[in-house]
Amino acid sequence: MRTNRILIKNVQMDGHPTDIYIEKDTIKQIAPHIETEAETLIDGTGKAVIPGLINGHTHAAMTLFRGFADDMKLMPWLEQKIWPNEAKMQREDIYWGAKLACLEMIKSGTTTFLDMYQRPSITADAVEEMGLRGYISAVCFDGFDPEKADSCKRDCWKLFDKQHEYSRRVQFTMGPHAIYTVSGEFLRWIHEFSNERGALIHLHLAETEEEVNFSKKRFGFTPVRYLYKLGILSPRLVIAHAVYVDNDEIRMLADHGVKVVHNPASNMKLASGIRFPFVEMKRLGIPVGIGTDGCSSSNNLDMVEAMKLASLLGKAWRKDPEVLTAQEMLDAATAVGADILGLKAGRIAEGYLADLCLVDLKSAAFTPNFNFVSNLVYAANGNCIDTVICNGKVLMQERRVPGEEEILEQAARRAYDLVARS
Repeated sequence: MRTNRILIKNVQMDGHPTDIYIEKDTIKQIAPHIETEAETLIDGTGKAVIPGLINGHTHAAMTLFRGFADDMKLMPWLEQKIWPNEAKMQREDIYWGAKLACLEMIKSGTTTFLDMYQRPSITADAVEEMGLRGYISAVCFDGFDPEKADSCKRDCWKLFDKQHEYSRRVQFTMGPHAIYTVSGEFLRWIHEFSNERGALIHLHLAETEEEVNFSKKRFGFTPVRYLYKLGILSPRLVIAHAVYVDNDEIRMLADHGVKVVHNPASNMKLASGIRFPFVEMKRLGIPVGIGTDGCSSSNNLDMVEAMKLASLLGKAWRKDPEVLTAQEMLDAATAVGADILGLKAGRIAEGYLADLCLVDLKSAAFTPNFNFVSNLVYAANGNCIDTVICNGKVLMQERRVPGEEEILEQAARRAYDLVARS
């Protein structure tokens, strides 16, 4: 299905039919009635085009734990169920779990994701094969042990030295897990390493009240203030969750150019917290994206559903139906997500990367279609995605992804075997 030139005919964009011409990895022309030769011609009749969705926080291979340990609090869930089983994961477990994640994201319209998981080069291999864009974090735990920190540092150097082995669709980032699993000294080293390499830092922060209490007791500061004291707030820092931050901390994040990713499904399911300050952050210019978190805490990687949950959650706790509109959610899941990653994507415009999806309008969710964006965010789910193009390559057409049957079979087998070994 690889092609250098794609022509999409008669697709709905902003409520009007148009054509889109893609050459190599870039959108070259958007206009009615484009007449040019192309290796791949796609009939967009009855479909609408949107930018490829950007999932700002995932743990890809945790697809193998979908439904395995539900209805638990965060720390018992991690300590009793997730971490003991992850310790027994083999290469093939991570590989097929990551491929399943890629398949699920393609099927629901995601073209780019920011991931954090052990043995990241295995996830990178899966991303490379599946055709998505993956920002793959070198996950770091030192448990406040200097020897473990030294081992993690060596792993980071090795991973980043492999960057040249992958296409530009795969980018490595730093992934310190959290302030309760990574020492301040190691966080400072990660900050310096990211400066040298120009890499993003992907960190869980201020996710639960327990984490805030831990931070105040151990470090004498709330989580954001602790990072400020360490001197590691920067435009390269991408924080996942940030549920428990006050107005002064939001100002700190804004002043240092920090980015934030909201994970509504995970926050609700783990009962971590619901009062995510989306409006306050956006008002101060903080880029706020949307993520699903891993499948063991949110149970799917459907960014269409995540947009709806983010909007409804924000409306509910504020008791304000006018905040967090459908268009804001779509922007957060596309253009803002791309800006967080420094990627020229997330918009359908000439000169931008050819990462886009075609939405099937011939369904109940889009009937009637008074407002396409509203229907997409509030009525639909990822099953409305018909076609996915990433980097100028068709990854899915008519909801078919090459090799999906094998991925489902292998991932299920590895999941059952892993639990049996544990």
